[in-house]
Order: sequence, then C-alpha cells, then structure tokens
Amino acid sequence: MTGGDGARARGVLGRYAAGAVLVRLADEGARVALVLLAMERTGSAAYGGVLVAALMIPHVVAGPVVGAIADGVRRRRLFYLLALLGYGGALLAAVALATASRPLSVALVVLAGSLAPVMLGGLTSLLRDLVPDRLEKAFGLDAMSYNLAGIAGPGIAAVTAGFAGATAATAVLVALVAAGVLVLSTLPIRDRPARAHRPDGAGRATPLAAVPLLWRRRRLGAVTLASSIGYLGIGALPVAAALLAGQFRHPSYTGLFLAVASAGGLVGSLWWARYPIRSQPPERVVLVSLLATAVPFALVPAMPTVWATLPLFALVGVLSGPLFCSVLAVRDQEAPPAVHTQVFTLGAGLKTTAAAGGAALAGATTGAGAAVLLLGVAACQALGAVAGAAVLRRASARRPAVEDDQPGGGVREPVARRGHGDDLHVGAER
Repeated sequence: MTGGDGARARGVLGRYAAGAVLVRLADEGARVALVLLAMERTGSAAYGGVLVAALMIPHVVAGPVVGAIADGVRRRRLFYLLALLGYGGALLAAVALATASRPLSVALVVLAGSLAPVMLGGLTSLLRDLVPDRLEKAFGLDAMSYNLAGIAGPGIAAVTAGFAGATAATAVLVALVAAGVLVLSTLPIRDRPARAHRPDGAGRATPLAAVPLLWRRRRLGAVTLASSIGYLGIGALPVAAALLAGQFRHPSYTGLFLAVASAGGLVGSLWWARYPIRSQPPERVVLVSLLATAVPFALVPAMPTVWATLPLFALVGVLSGPLFCSVLAVRDQEAPPAVHTQVFTLGAGLKTTAAAGGAALAGATTGAGAAVLLLGVAACQALGAVAGAAVLRRASARRPAVEDDQPGGGVREPVARRGHGDDLHVGAER
C-alpha cells in the first residue's frame, strides 16, 4: 500500500468510525428516551416497556430480511442512507404520536426497530469493501463504536431529558442520526453492477439464505454458537449488577459497574486495533476470550468491597475487545459475497436474542441473589467456549464438505491471503 493509498484508507476508516458512532449513539440512547417519554407523557412505565420491546424485538426478526435486501440492492449507498433516515424519522414520528395514538406510536417504533440492523451488522459488513487492507484496525474501531455508544448514548438521552424533557432527548438522538448520515454519505460505497433479469428469481438470496451456513461452515457455526451462549449471560448482567449494588447498599453503583465494563470494552477494542493477535486464528481467540471472561465473573461474588469488584468488571470489558473483533473477522472470512451482509445481521440478531433471553431469565430468578446470577453469567461464558470448541473438533474429525453449493460460491479466502498490507493477518492461516 502506497502512502497515498494509506492516507486515503485512514480517511475512509475515520469517517466510517465517526458515522457509526453517531448513529449507534441514537440506537443505544433511544431505549432510555422511550422509557422516559412514556413516563413523561402518560406516567406509565409499562408503556415504556412496550415501546422498548417494540424497538428491540425487530432487531432480531428483521435482521435477516434487511440483510438480504442490502445484499441484493444495486444502489447500496442510497439504501443505507434512506434506511438510517427512515429510522430517525420513524422514531421522531412515534414520539409526536405517543400520547395521541399509542398503537400508531408503537407501530412506528417497530418500523424504527426493523431498520436498526442497518446501523449494526449492516454497517459492519461494509468494511470489507471500504478498507480491505485494514480490516484488523477496522474491526477494532467498529467494536469501539459499540462500546462508546453503549456508554454515552443512554447518558445523552438521560441528561437531555433531565434538562429539556424526553421529547427533546429524542430529537437530539434523531439529530445524531442525521449527522451520522451526512458523514456516512461521504464514504465510497460502490453500486453493484446491474444483473440480468431472471424471471424465476434464481440467484437472488432469500432472507434465510445465510442460516444453513451456520452448520455448513464450522468456523462460522462454532463462533456464532459460542458467542450467542456467552451473550445469554451478558444479557443477565444488568440485573446481576443491580442485585450486587443492592448487596453493597448502594443501588447507584449499578451504573458504575456497567460503565466500568463498557469502558474496559472501549480499551480492549482500541488495543486490538493497535495490537491485534496475529499468532492465532480468530475462532481460537473467541473461545479463549470467552473462557478467560468466565474467571472475573466468577470472582466478583467473592470480593468484599465495591472497589475490589471494579477491576474485575474492567477486565471483563477488556476481554470483550478481542472477543468481538475476532467474531467479526470470522464472519467476514466465512460469508459468501451473495449473503455477506445477511451473515452479519443474522449473527447480530442471534446475539440480541440470546441477550434478551438472558435478561428474562435473570429477571425471573432475582430471588437467587447476585452471587448465583454472576456465577451463571460466568458459566455461560465457559459453556460457550466449550460448545464452540466441540463444534470445531467434531467438524475437523469429519471430511470437509464441498461448499460450492453455497450462496455466492465457495468459502471465502482468509483475510491474510488477500492483497498486501500491514493489516492482512486476521485469517486462520498465517
């Protein structure tokens, strides 16, 4: 890569990261803003719960559909920008109608949630085309954007609502989406070439085209299974943190525990972007990171003070950096071109589903106490690592299957074999 090409790639990656942070801030903050809006307009926390559910559930259901559309649409830049603007517009309209028509407001939030996968796995899937020679750094910065949004998004919504009301908070979040769209519109997202029309629709990916890849491609299946089981525990973490804070007689420490973990994730992501692990295949990094994450979770119940627990929460966050970046690397390597975006949106949807299930289980077992829940979170990490390793080992024992019948062709080359550059060593083969 020449100096000019390197500077251009850095500029593209910087603009991508800025745009991703802006739109993901809105997605994270919207959950808080909707609850506060319901309380402000109707005094009903239950209505707030309905609105949050209406926003989150479509993340899962619509992910494969949105991914299939993104993989098939010709004018990709236009699709992404309109989808993001549609998210912001639907959210703003839902707020305007929150009092006048609850059913319509909920429907508009469902629409926003259905478009949200574009700003999550959809954006991440663009990195292969935007910066093919800097994927390690790109995945690190992408993971950083999630952590930064998770820390600042809810804070922006809460602080703005405290000063100017929940409606103003939502308007600020929508403004962040608009700003993100402006930044993302500068990215060199190329249109796809026109394809010959096929009356039978052959060659067009269906919304479930990526699903069979989870068992046909062992690395993708192992990493998806392992990370989803791990996220079953992560979903329970807010409840466990609240119980732990209550145990220390300081309920306000709930936010502190979660903020420290998110800050650790930010550090871990930036560390990966600068010092990626190149000596091991990414699927192994995922499994080792999950197993390592189980240790601090298991130790937290034994800590005598709040301050003794904080380094453990920080360590959890730091380990999530290489974990998440390596998950992205495996998805990128194993996703056929015809369903590239769908693999990312499907994986993100499965993790969101697992986290929601973990939150529900934690809510139903709060009587067991913080220690039991935290040990359960640790067990999920360890179980995820064991399950993923079992899939890899079992698949290795079998004769490799021919994968030419997959959508878009055979297995994609590991990143390390494509092109030339400093950041082309994410692949399984060194």
